[in-house]
Amino acid sequence: MSLATLIVIAKAPMPGRSKTRLCPPCTPEQAAELAEAALGDTLAAVAGTRALRRLVVLEGEAGRWLPPGFRVIPQRGHGLEQRLDAAFQDSGGPAFLVAMDTPQLTPELLGFALARLEAPGTDAVLGPTRDGGYWGIGLRRPDPAVFAGVPMSSRATQAAQLERLRALGLQTALLPVLTDVDTIAEARAVARLAPRTRFAATLRASGHAADDHQAVTEAAPRGGPAREPRVCRGSRVMDRGLYP
Repeated sequence: MSLATLIVIAKAPMPGRSKTRLCPPCTPEQAAELAEAALGDTLAAVAGTRALRRLVVLEGEAGRWLPPGFRVIPQRGHGLEQRLDAAFQDSGGPAFLVAMDTPQLTPELLGFALARLEAPGTDAVLGPTRDGGYWGIGLRRPDPAVFAGVPMSSRATQAAQLERLRALGLQTALLPVLTDVDTIAEARAVARLAPRTRFAATLRASGHAADDHQAVTEAAPRGGPAREPRVCRGSRVMDRGLYP
């Protein structure tokens, strides 16, 4: 069992407020359904780990998507920087935090992240995304300085976060790079990588799983798309003096 808390920071899925960059081609209702499916997949992955404590830090009200075994608390703070710090402060100890944008997460990958966080000499772990952000971040102990001044939701977020952790002298393990879901192209890519998820099924049901060009391309026998790593055993990248 892991003594660290697994945190999911999330917004309650609502049409017009959830995954709006998927519109078009999705309708606001379809985008909200995809957000709920992604959140459900994320919570299922967390529930499948050996973490003793599972926490949802939520903006909005919990719905049918919430499984048993999770404590729910409201988000605190005025911006993402403050809300991330508050989530770690509320966890009360070592914690690994993920958002609801990577439904391809697995219990194995989350378990690896927890193991890396708890390894001797590690102060933090970071899971980068292909767009310059990060899908997960873990800290041995809460520290408001970790997020202070880091620009959020931009292509510079990952680099700025790493630089901030370097300045704090935190020893950091890097996790595999994943694709998070903001655009329809990213949604399609993630659904192809994890076709058995609720997210992939919901995207197929929406009728937006592929555009005409993709359908023709994928029908041609040219090999499948590049796969994201399932397990990160070969990704033990440590940056000495560095701090997702």
